[in-house]
Amino acid sequence: MEIKRSGSRPSLKGPAENFTGSVRIDPLFDPPEPARAFGVLVTFEPGARTAWHTHPLGQTLIVTAGCGWTQCWGEAKEEIRPGDVIWCPPGKKHWHGATATTAMSHIAIVEKLNGKAVDWMEKVTDEQYLA
Repeated sequence: MEIKRSGSRPSLKGPAENFTGSVRIDPLFDPPEPARAFGVLVTFEPGARTAWHTHPLGQTLIVTAGCGWTQCWGEAKEEIRPGDVIWCPPGKKHWHGATATTAMSHIAIVEKLNGKAVDWMEKVTDEQYLA
């Protein structure tokens, strides 16, 4: 058994090529192979969001604080709040982040396929985000 103590892993800044606005990523768990699942706590400041992306094996989001939005390609944007659990199927193009006025945090749980967990795409435009 291995225990990772809270605060033992440094926070990361969401890279500008994959995020718009201020985003903090706190690693939660990333066990060694053959395990494939890992988890992070992601905090989006107001107006911050991911770029469009997909996951080869899908993604589960658990909203822990604030108020946010998520949207799948070609579908309506939806509001998400603490306690909401979102499942995004494998290969489904989507984005998620805070609303324009409220920060939002979620736990993201993703599995790696051949070492890869996400395929990043173009950024969400302001028009798409605010629609």
